[in-house]
Parts: sequence; C-alpha cells; structure tokens
Amino acid sequence: MHIDLKGKVALVTGAGRGIGREIALMLASEGVITVITDINGAAIEAIREEFNELGLQGSQYLCDVRDFTRIQEVVESVVQTYGRLDILVNNAGVAGGGPVVDLQEELWDLNMDINLKGTYLMCKAVSPVMKKQKSGRIINAASFAAIIPSYGGAAYAASKAGVRQFTRVLAGELGPWNITVNCYAPGMIPTDMNHFAERSGEDQERLLDMLTLRRWGSKDHVAHLICFLASDYADYITGTMIDVSGGKLAIQMPQVAYEKSEAISNE
Repeated sequence: MHIDLKGKVALVTGAGRGIGREIALMLASEGVITVITDINGAAIEAIREEFNELGLQGSQYLCDVRDFTRIQEVVESVVQTYGRLDILVNNAGVAGGGPVVDLQEELWDLNMDINLKGTYLMCKAVSPVMKKQKSGRIINAASFAAIIPSYGGAAYAASKAGVRQFTRVLAGELGPWNITVNCYAPGMIPTDMNHFAERSGEDQERLLDMLTLRRWGSKDHVAHLICFLASDYADYITGTMIDVSGGKLAIQMPQVAYEKSEAISNE
C-alpha cells in the first residue's frame, strides 16, 4: 500500500510551528504542493527558508483565519498560481480558559473565533473551488477535548465540539461533489501550546496513566493520519472524527493493565 499524493495542492493553516508545521512538511515531502498560512511573520519566514533548503514545493502567506477578506485573497491566489486546491487542513487554533465563573469574555471569543469560526470561514472559501473540481479533502483539527473536556477548558472544549459537529454537517452538504470532510482529535502530544513535556515528573506520570499506549504521541502521528485522509485510500471516509490519542481513557483506568503486566513479568 503506497500513498501517492504527488501533484496535489494543499493549504494548511497555522502551520508556522507545532503540529501544523509537521503536517505541512510531511505533505510537502510526499510531493504535495503545500501552501502554508500563519499569523506569525517570523514563523512564515523560517518555514519558507526550510522549504527552500529542502527543495519542497509550495508558498507561504500571512493570514488570520478570522479575516474572511484575506482568506479569499489567499485562496484566489492559490488557485491562480496552481490551478486547483485539493486539500484543506484547518490546523490553526488556540487554547486557554479557566473556570467559567472567572472566564473572560475575550478569551471565550478568541477560542470561538479562531478554533470554530476560523474553520468555518476557511471551509466557506474553499468549498466553491472544490465543488467546481468535483473533488476535495477537508480535514479539521478537533481535539480530545471534544470527547472528554478538562476542568477549566469550557471555551476550548466548546469550540472543538463545535468543530466536530460542523464537520459532520459540512460532509453531508459536500458529499454530492465527491468532497470528504473529516476531523481529528489529537491527545497527549507535547507541543508549545500544552507544555506536557515541561511538567513535573509526577504530573507527566499522571497524564500518561490515562493512555492505553502509555507513551507520548508525536507530531508525525497526526501528520501520518492527515496524509492518509488526504489520499485516495480514504475516499469512503467522511463526516467522522478520528481519535489520535494513544487510546486515552479507552477504559477507565488503563494504567491497571501496565501494573498487572509488570506483576506478571516479575513472577
């Protein structure tokens, strides 16, 4: 089984760092013409240099996913430059919050505007292009918080749960044009946003105790999934969310299996 994405054109939002950067680099390494957007100019320049050094195809744009006028400009430029747009990965996102009684309205709005509304605006802009092509792949970043939220995470969890249901509706609306729409839920993957790997040893052990595969995930675990969902092998998968969390809370206390296996090996 060989995934062949050569010649496809992808747009990845928020790809200046973190998981988005890994997704963009992996798509490009698979022969995809990869267009990157981000709001951080320095990050855009850094990944432009990396693309040039590695001989990867693509382009980079400063773009705020809350700005529909700018989004339309970017999409139009991509289509004019490359003639098509096959893959959209809505990776751009923020996290933050606190207990609802202390949660600032501005922080609630930021989560909704970037995580949920940004996804909607990007999809709104690319849908006419993909409908004209009668093909396309839209892949949205949800979160494990859309399955089980965390304390103090009302704004983030609500925005990501919204992405999950938005994905289902859009999949239904775009199905007649052979466009698939899916989302993914990363779990324990250390990033600059969650700082998992910087926590105390005790905190890390507590977090790992929730995983069926008791180890941190990596950014390329998500990027591999994106490549699959963007490929022809996934052309009958739509309207769903795929959990990329190492089996987080697949059972109530997954660490028990490790305790029991250790006990057996010591007998």
